[in-house]
Amino acid sequence: MEKPKIAIVDYGVGNLMSIKMGIERAGGNPAITSSLNEALEADAIVLPGVGAFKPAMSFLQPYKDKLLNVLKEGKPLLGICLGMQLLFEESLEKGLTPGLKFFKGRVVNLPEGVKKPHMGWNSIKILRETPLLEDVKTGEYFYFVHSYVAEAPEECSLATTDYGIEFPVVVGTGKVYGTQFHPEKSGLQGLKILKNFVWRVVVEG
Repeated sequence: MEKPKIAIVDYGVGNLMSIKMGIERAGGNPAITSSLNEALEADAIVLPGVGAFKPAMSFLQPYKDKLLNVLKEGKPLLGICLGMQLLFEESLEKGLTPGLKFFKGRVVNLPEGVKKPHMGWNSIKILRETPLLEDVKTGEYFYFVHSYVAEAPEECSLATTDYGIEFPVVVGTGKVYGTQFHPEKSGLQGLKILKNFVWRVVVEG
């Protein structure tokens, strides 16, 4: 079977090579691109996860309608950390910035009284079965680096973690998913999620 082509969008953030290596290990055919038009032609899209909300949205804004159209038509997408947050309606990071508005909800700062950023390993609680989380169990640990979290409606929240508050760390509907943690930095558990994305979501659909 031919490996699916997965476009990793380069909007000026770091961490692209580790995501590329993770997708390769998962069995995909990744390509880093700063062309959204090129990304839209791939079998699936990854929005990577290091950087600030406002400049990332400035990059994506001209392509927002095109991107939302292909997602609604069934194009698979995985948003990682910041990439997940961009899928929501708005973010309060450094002022109010509109997001892609694929999911309802907004992105807010972690509560007072917890160390920021939330950095390191934390366990997740799975709320419902989904192809992205196949063979992943409640209590497994994943790697986090973030100061902002999504306030997401129950219907798109697939897993949560607890750090001062309980918040969603896996969201999804259809073939569009987001993880607040970094699967590419989360060892074998993270590789399991990347494999699920490549094979269960992209290939099997």
